[in-house]
Amino acid sequence: MSNSSRRTFCYASLLILGIALILVLPLKLLPSLLAGLLVFELVNSLAPLLQRLFAGHLGRLLTVGLLGVMVVGVLTLAFASAFSFALLELNNPGQMLGKLMGVVDRVREQVPEGLVAYLPANVDDVRLTLHDWLRRHVGELQLLGKGAAHLFVTVLIGMILGAVVALQRLPDPQTLKPLAGELLVRVTRFTAAFRNIVFAQFKISLLNTAFTGVFLMGVLPLFGIHLPLTKTLILLTFVVGLLPVIGNLISNTAIFIVGFSLSLWVALGALAYLILIHKVEYFLNARIVGGQINAKAWELLLAMLVFEAAFGIAGLVAAPVYYAYLKSEMKAQDWV
Repeated sequence: MSNSSRRTFCYASLLILGIALILVLPLKLLPSLLAGLLVFELVNSLAPLLQRLFAGHLGRLLTVGLLGVMVVGVLTLAFASAFSFALLELNNPGQMLGKLMGVVDRVREQVPEGLVAYLPANVDDVRLTLHDWLRRHVGELQLLGKGAAHLFVTVLIGMILGAVVALQRLPDPQTLKPLAGELLVRVTRFTAAFRNIVFAQFKISLLNTAFTGVFLMGVLPLFGIHLPLTKTLILLTFVVGLLPVIGNLISNTAIFIVGFSLSLWVALGALAYLILIHKVEYFLNARIVGGQINAKAWELLLAMLVFEAAFGIAGLVAAPVYYAYLKSEMKAQDWV
């Protein structure tokens, strides 16, 4: 096959995969796609460690099958545990409102007089506001419940599909028809981009959460300072830390506001510590992420802003993976 024909099939496969990836967002299939890719990568990463125990093709099928069931089970349990934790917090509104009002009361002592009027006066005011909001948005909340059930089902289906695909041995693209071979190359690069971004960002989020946990539960108590909602802040730090760049801004803002409820100096001290550890993390991030996709922080942030404007929260989540894949394709074509 001539170079011009090969290039034609390459561009055709790029167009097909590009359209498919864009359609994933409005069709609300992103959670299913990411869940499937996560299971696929986890199974393929763990399989070589256990495959030594079993020989032959049947041994590989057994290993991958067992790993698929284990990974899907563990991830399902993790999602269910997080959901149960959220329900537990919601089912104890008095305790949660009490904590929040304690924060609000301390903030009221710190802010200027002109801002005090915008803060709730007591727990009853918060309950009344929540009741009015729930009454006005009852239809939306019903849709939200249906959406949560749909999300769980699509994520579960995606994880099962990822495990099933991991059972298959990927053929050599050269042995396939031209378009099928080029599509397989594109899909392989996309999964590699997913692996580079998600696994690297997971390591970064764990590192950030560990540093933050040491500060909130170790450093501050040494000085007799006990920040409210500490466990919630640590959980928030891990979850939003999975978002490159913007995750740190969200968690830092939340910790600063809660620290401000105690005093301005606690808030400033927390902010200074967070800035310090993030400066240290920047060097690690450069090794973990930047070295793999050759992307600067501002590139990822710009991609996230554009995708969020176009597709909302789903675009914000997809942007780092999509951009990493786009850059890997441009590098492969020697365009950048």
